[in-house]
Amino acid sequence: MKSGVSNPERVSAGLLLAFTVIAIAWSNAPFGDTYGEFWNSIIDLRVAEAHLELTFHDLVNDGLMAFFFFQVGLEVKREFTIGDLTDRSRALVPVVAAVAGLLVPAGVFLVFNPSGENAQAWGVVISTDTAFLVGALAIIGPKFPARLRVFLLTLAVVDDVGALAVIAVFYTAGLQLLPFLLALLLLIAVALVRFLPAGRGPAYAFLAVATWLALFASGVHPTLAGVGIALLIPVYPPRRREVERTMELTRAFRQSPTPGYAAAASRSLRDSISINERLQNSYGPYIWYFVLPLFALANAGVKLNGATLAAAAVSPLTWGIIAGLVLGKFIGITGATALVRRLGIGRLAPGLTLDRIAGGAALSGIGFTISLFIVDLAIDDPLKQHEARVGVLAASLLAFLLGWVIFAVLDRFRPPAAIGKTLVRPFDPERDHFKGDPEAVITLVEYGDFECPFCSRATGSIDEVIAHYGGRIRVVWRHLPLTRIHPHAVEAALASEAAAMQGAFFKLAPTLFSHQDHLEYDDLVGYADQLGLDLDQFRSDMRSATVQNRVEDDILDAELMDLQSTPTFFIGNTRHHGPYDAASLIRALDRSATGEEPGVPRD
Repeated sequence: MKSGVSNPERVSAGLLLAFTVIAIAWSNAPFGDTYGEFWNSIIDLRVAEAHLELTFHDLVNDGLMAFFFFQVGLEVKREFTIGDLTDRSRALVPVVAAVAGLLVPAGVFLVFNPSGENAQAWGVVISTDTAFLVGALAIIGPKFPARLRVFLLTLAVVDDVGALAVIAVFYTAGLQLLPFLLALLLLIAVALVRFLPAGRGPAYAFLAVATWLALFASGVHPTLAGVGIALLIPVYPPRRREVERTMELTRAFRQSPTPGYAAAASRSLRDSISINERLQNSYGPYIWYFVLPLFALANAGVKLNGATLAAAAVSPLTWGIIAGLVLGKFIGITGATALVRRLGIGRLAPGLTLDRIAGGAALSGIGFTISLFIVDLAIDDPLKQHEARVGVLAASLLAFLLGWVIFAVLDRFRPPAAIGKTLVRPFDPERDHFKGDPEAVITLVEYGDFECPFCSRATGSIDEVIAHYGGRIRVVWRHLPLTRIHPHAVEAALASEAAAMQGAFFKLAPTLFSHQDHLEYDDLVGYADQLGLDLDQFRSDMRSATVQNRVEDDILDAELMDLQSTPTFFIGNTRHHGPYDAASLIRALDRSATGEEPGVPRD
C-alpha cells in the first residue's frame, strides 16, 4: 500500500539540487570556461566501418537519459496496467488536471512568445519534474501528504506521457526512413522476447542497444528508445503459482542444499514478480542517484553574469517560461480540478480538498529535468539557451516557494478538519459494506481488522445493537489492517473485497473472524471455495487494482484521521470514545439521536 513521501525521494531531490548548485558554481567560477570545454569534449567510437561521435553532453542527454525515460516508461506501463490508472473513476480528476497542466502552460508561454524562433520552445513549460516534485513535498512536509502524493503521482504519469509525445512529434527532425523502420522491427522483436524460454535478460539488453542506435541514426531522439522498450515489457501482479513453487523449492533446498535446488528456487522467486517491477526496483536507484544528478550537472551550468541576467530580465523567452511553469501549471491543474468537481464527473479522495490540490499544483511548476532537456532540443542559439535555463531555474524556485507558502498557510490557519474526531468520508451505500437499511437515521461505522481479536469479539456487541434498533440503524464496516502486529490483515481485507465482488462480503467476514490464526492465502482461497465462490475470479480480484484501491482508500482515511487502534467506532460522523460493549454503544447512539455529544460517555 502507498504511504507518505519516502526518504529516498528526499535524498534524490537533494542530490538534484546539490548538483544544480555545483553546475552553476562551476560555470561562474574564474575557471568557468572549463565547464563548456569539458561537456563539449568529443568521444569518438569506431567499430570497423561504423562510426559514432558524441560529446560528453550528448552522452548524458542522448545516452544516459534513455535510462531515465526507460524508468518513466516502466512506471507509465505499470500504472495503466495494474496501478491507479486502471480505475477510470479514480483516475479521472488527476488525468484531466494533468492534461490541463500541459495545455494551459503552453498557452501562457505563447502569449509571451506568439511567433518567431522563441515560439518553438513552448514544450519547455509543459512537464513537471517528478523527482523534484515528490522531493519538494517531502521537504515542505504538509500534514497528511499521502492522499495528495497519490494524486500528484497519478498526475505526473499522465504529464510524462504528454511530454514524451511532444518530444516525439514536435522535436524530432530529419527523419531517415530506413533506420526508423529498422527501429520498429527491433521493437517488435522486443515485444516477442517474453516468449523466449530462457535468456530474456540478455535479449532485452541487446535489442535495447540496437534500438537506441537505430533511432539515433533515424533522426528520432534516441532517448525515446527507452520509452518504447519499457512499454513493451510485460507487467502483472505477483504470480501466486511461482510463489508457491518457490516455497516448495525452498523446503527442498533446506532438506537437500544443492546448487540445482538453489538455482531453481531463485529462478522461481524471480519469475513470480514481473520484469517491469524487477527492473524498476533494480535500476531506479541508479536513475535517481546517478543519472539525474549527472544530467543536472551537465545542463544547469548557466552563466549568471550581468549580461546574461540583464538579457533574461527583459527576455520574453525567460518570462514566458516563468509564467508558463509557475502560473500556467497552477491555473491549469487547480482550475481543471475545480471544473471537474463542479460538473460532477469526478470526485477527490476524502480529505483531499481543492486548496491542498492548489499547493500541489504550485509545486508542479518545478519543471526542471524535462524542461532543461527540451531547451537543448528547441533552441539553437547558445545565448537564448542561457535565457531559457535562467527561466527554468527561476520558475522551479518560485514554484517551490509558492507551494511552500500555500501549505504553510493551510496547515497554520486551516488544518485538516477535526483530526481524529470527525469521519472524513460520509456513508455511501454504493461504496460501503453495511448491514441494515441504507436510509436508516442512525449510523454506526467501524474501522476494523480481520486479524484483530477485539474486532472479532465486537461482532457480538454489534449484533445486539442491530437487534435493539432493528430497521432504524445501519452498521458500516471499513478496513484498518494493523500490519505491524497483524501480518495477514491486509491479505484478509483483500480477500473480503474479492468476496464482495461476488456479493459475499458478509458471508466471508464471519469466517475470517473465526479463523484468525489461519489467514494465509491458501486458507483464504479455501474459505471462498467453502462459500461456493468462483475461485478463478476470486484469485484474480484479490490482485486487481480495484480491490487493492478499495482497501487502500480505507487505510488512507484512517491515516488522515490518525486512527491507531481497532476497533474504532464512529456514531454518525463523530468518533466514539469509551467502551464498545452493546450497552455502551446503545447509550451513545441514543444520545446521538437526541442531539447530545455521542462520542464521550457520561460520568
